[in-house]
Amino acid sequence: MITKLSTSTAIGLSLLALISYAEPNDVKAATDDATSFILKPELPNTLHADFAPQIDAYIALVTASYERSAASAKLLQGAVETFLANPSDETLGAARIAWVKARPDYLKTEAFRFYGSPIDDVEGNINAWPVNEAFIDYVEGKPESGVVNTATVEITEKTLKEMNQQKDEADVGIGWHAIEFLLWGQDLSATGPGNRPYTDYVAGTANTDRRRAYLSTTTKMLADELQALVPQWNPTTADSYAAKFKQAPQLEAIGRMMAGIAFLTSHEFKSDRLAVGLDSGDQEDEHSCFSDTTKQDYIYDFAGVKQVWTGEDGTTTRLGLRSLFTGDYAALGAKLDAAIAKTETNVAALGDPWDQVLATPAGSPEKLAGEEVVKNLEEVGNIMIEVGNTLGVKVLVAK
Repeated sequence: MITKLSTSTAIGLSLLALISYAEPNDVKAATDDATSFILKPELPNTLHADFAPQIDAYIALVTASYERSAASAKLLQGAVETFLANPSDETLGAARIAWVKARPDYLKTEAFRFYGSPIDDVEGNINAWPVNEAFIDYVEGKPESGVVNTATVEITEKTLKEMNQQKDEADVGIGWHAIEFLLWGQDLSATGPGNRPYTDYVAGTANTDRRRAYLSTTTKMLADELQALVPQWNPTTADSYAAKFKQAPQLEAIGRMMAGIAFLTSHEFKSDRLAVGLDSGDQEDEHSCFSDTTKQDYIYDFAGVKQVWTGEDGTTTRLGLRSLFTGDYAALGAKLDAAIAKTETNVAALGDPWDQVLATPAGSPEKLAGEEVVKNLEEVGNIMIEVGNTLGVKVLVAK
């Protein structure tokens, strides 16, 4: 599951209270400073360099990534409003397509989580999961369930935000997956996604009017939350997070860059989103279960990891962490390159839709392919430990 982190807007928060960090046996943990990502004492072969170019390039990458995600969410909002203005199979289909197209831009930003950056303060409003569908709207066997069908609950941004995950972490009422459920409905099919009828949004009854208001409100909230992240990564604004990031010791910034990709790789992707479902075989453990687009989540989450390493985002080439690993350190850089390339290939070859993979028996070729990716991700995480040791920073991995 995606965990709501207790975070701070200051650059100091770490995940040391949540997971263990890995370092060589002969290195003592710096437990006196729980917010530090600097490895103390450093190892004999630590790479010493001016990291300012890589830090500046990372800030530029994050800024551009959130700008793209905010723009994509705005397009989704427009498609939803077009659908609500004229509900039909065609306009509902267009809104669904807009949701699917907007997701990759956000998924690639998940590599910027897990170290106390601005996204960690609001992630529960953006991408929380799993979703208890009955918290939002009707489900099979419960036609009157959810906020949509509870006339006493006012549908406003304030109310939806206050109710989100308050009584149970699965009571997700806003964000990507709430919108996904509102567009597709429950996935009750073994061979396809959910199939909510467009008539659920035809104006004129109390419940359809409330459902219309809910979808419109939560989609606007998503677009606004993503747009609000953009100025936080403007280094020219004195009180922005990016300004603090640049002012911090270089190794603290590098450590956070590594923390984001290492935790996403070794825990969020490997364990919560992939291994849990493979073990249970339960469709409810599928990340984007209503739209059957979970494989897209896998592809673009890992693309985000690769972007931080290489600095390349498909449109612009920047200095990534990889640029530090030349000369005496070239072999380690090539080692991580190879592991990333292998994982990327194996993720692309996974079965799709993912719920059909989960339905196959243990030992099936489809599940074995998924288990191979789990191993690949663990390998990438372990090499990231070596990379972190070489850079002189703690690398946070889930063991």
